[in-house]
Amino acid sequence: MTMTQTELRAAPADGVDIWNRDDMEPRVREILDRTVRDRATGPYSAKTDAEIVAMLQRFYAAQGLSEIAISDVQRMAGGASKEQFAYLLRHSGDAAGERLVLRMDPLEAIAQTCRGREAQLHDALGSVLPVAPVRGLDVNGVVLGQPAIILGFVDGVTEPTDSKGHGVSGMGSNYGDWADKLAPQFIGALATIHGFDRSNSDLSYFAEPTPGTRQAAIWQVNAWSKLWWDGLIQPVPVITYAERWLRENAPVCENPVICHCDLRIGNFMFEEPSGKFTAVLDWELAHIGDFHEDLAWACQRLFGMLDENGEFLVSGLISRPEFLRRYEEASGNRVDPDRLRYYEVLNAYKCAVMDLGQAIRAATESNNHQDLVLTWLASAGAVFLAQMVQLIREA
Repeated sequence: MTMTQTELRAAPADGVDIWNRDDMEPRVREILDRTVRDRATGPYSAKTDAEIVAMLQRFYAAQGLSEIAISDVQRMAGGASKEQFAYLLRHSGDAAGERLVLRMDPLEAIAQTCRGREAQLHDALGSVLPVAPVRGLDVNGVVLGQPAIILGFVDGVTEPTDSKGHGVSGMGSNYGDWADKLAPQFIGALATIHGFDRSNSDLSYFAEPTPGTRQAAIWQVNAWSKLWWDGLIQPVPVITYAERWLRENAPVCENPVICHCDLRIGNFMFEEPSGKFTAVLDWELAHIGDFHEDLAWACQRLFGMLDENGEFLVSGLISRPEFLRRYEEASGNRVDPDRLRYYEVLNAYKCAVMDLGQAIRAATESNNHQDLVLTWLASAGAVFLAQMVQLIREA
């Protein structure tokens, strides 16, 4: 009898099959399948102020509000390939009104995410971190027409107002003397997220990888490889090789924790002149996994800068050795250099998938309003390919 390739494969000791592409969080799979299903319904156009007012009027009417007045609508920068608007809501129960922020998913973005997951983390972490309060949610876009979350408006800046470096999504920001105030809060935020007791929080949109197995890593590889293959425009051999390397070298995660997965330069707000954090932003990529994934993301070269002596500063704030040392002190977690390098490869892989896969697919299909941003991101893909090659060689 001839055995198949699958039958010849040895049974994994931890029960995790590194080549089982179906092994991922159910909600993540649902979002990725929806992306493929709805792709042909485009193109997508940037919403006008009048369209936003009509959408919000409909949403609040469905909630039972009366005498609804939406005013001062303003498109917001940031959000990469998402759409964001600030506006003032008044109604019969609140004549003074409240300034709010609408964050919406276009038809396709560089990463396909769930607004319900984002809302649950805002609600859960709001007790221990400065985050914007959730004021409204349309998880699947049933009323608004596209998935969205509504947050309370938070005052603050993502870079000093006198900064000379202004890049896409905060990249290139120079914090200068502000770093001494911001770095401890940045590290403290990571430690707080990773140490958060989620046992009493509603995280029903999430699934948890099995502790003591490689599932935390494999779930991420499966999700991002699905995004790549579902949106493939042109094959990239290095990405295919990196996926295989990530599967074959997936590390065990003993204690899965909440990971923000995008906490870096440009994704926190602070007030001037105190430097106090007013909000940790952009929770849409968050999941439960290995804390090394967050550290590796913050350490990416594109998300930092060099100081006057040529030393790399993590998120433009602090040297890498000092960042890792102070994180260990604040969190009580021990950083494993091998696992950190693995997640550096994984994060470079994610970025390459977004830049060379999903960004190009969304632009090709005309399913996003940010053609210039998507084009710029596609050009940045080579940076992450080179980073993957270098890190795998070092490993």
